Amino acid sequence: MLYRSFGKTNEKVSILGFGCMRLPLLPGGDSSKIDEKKAIELIRYAIDNGVNYVDTAYTYHGNSSTKGGEGEPLVAKALKDGYREKVNLATKLPSWLINQGSDMDKYLNEQLKRLETDHIDFYLIHSLNRDNWKRVKENGVDEFLDSAIKDGRIRYAGFSFHDKLKLFKEIVDYYDWSFCQIQYNYSDENFQAGTRGLKYAAQRGLGVTIMEPLRGGKLVNSLPKEARAIFDRSGFKRTPAEWGLRWVWNHPEVKVVLSGMNSMEQVKENIKTASKVEANLLTEKELKIIDQVKDVFNSKMKVNCTGCEYCMPCPSGVNIPGCFSAYNNYSIFGKGDDTYNSISSEHRASKCKECGRCESLCPQGISIRSKLKDVRYLLEKVPAL
Repeated sequence: MLYRSFGKTNEKVSILGFGCMRLPLLPGGDSSKIDEKKAIELIRYAIDNGVNYVDTAYTYHGNSSTKGGEGEPLVAKALKDGYREKVNLATKLPSWLINQGSDMDKYLNEQLKRLETDHIDFYLIHSLNRDNWKRVKENGVDEFLDSAIKDGRIRYAGFSFHDKLKLFKEIVDYYDWSFCQIQYNYSDENFQAGTRGLKYAAQRGLGVTIMEPLRGGKLVNSLPKEARAIFDRSGFKRTPAEWGLRWVWNHPEVKVVLSGMNSMEQVKENIKTASKVEANLLTEKELKIIDQVKDVFNSKMKVNCTGCEYCMPCPSGVNIPGCFSAYNNYSIFGKGDDTYNSISSEHRASKCKECGRCESLCPQGISIRSKLKDVRYLLEKVPAL
């Protein structure tokens, strides 16, 4: 495992972090029903093989955006038996639930209990966009973070981000952050904070953690055949996952790349890659190969959905990520793809009541109601109104 200095903290962090948003589930697909035995095995194997950064959040693996999910309690179990002392633990304050200053202390204290620890190493203000940033700023987020650092409940303060570059720079400059977390991959280098935001944060001494390095697995499982062919004839024996991770790690400003690993095969492959990838090693030839794949992939994508499930549960029962995955697969793989048939009728796009709740929660800023109409028209043959 390779390590990098994490910005102004000077902490040595593993370049591969274990992201606990997509842990293995029990049969049935309920995101709150984690396969605990398998998940703990994966997390501990990763730690035993050098991973020292574990990331979770208040709502991960839950069925509500307002209540704590099962992710944090699972991580607490995985970090028993001496594992807590081996890692930097990261979790996130649910910014959208903050209505008054005391709420921040309330959630942090609850998270400490759920994680069965007396401190969080890297504490993030979760999913900052213009609305959430205004909410936490007006309720004294800077005073809260100063107090939590002083009393030892957190060691370092950071934030995760989903909005435009201008706002990102504003947030970076507002507080003496130690780190931040942004979405970054070869398909999204100009999306949200993007490359310019990555460099801006690094120049100001922030350690930068990357989420969605493979776009929720889409850069592995949903690559068009034309894109796979480019990789196959490149002369390099690498999986699409290795290509994607190598591209992110090639940037020296990147310190930790979070991977939502849910199988031992994924864990082992990513650890192997993370043991040999330094910054600035990709050649011009390799970068051109990735650019070609990116162009093919982006031309086929219909909806910029990563499957994060922040929009879920839908009040009308629509499986929003499932509908968009089927829509993208149809575009990429053609009419032969029958992904949509696996979604039961009560969870399809035609059940959308257009309440708009999902759009207020989507970190990608997708016009979900409009895109669901497209899904309904194409895959259910329901005429547009």
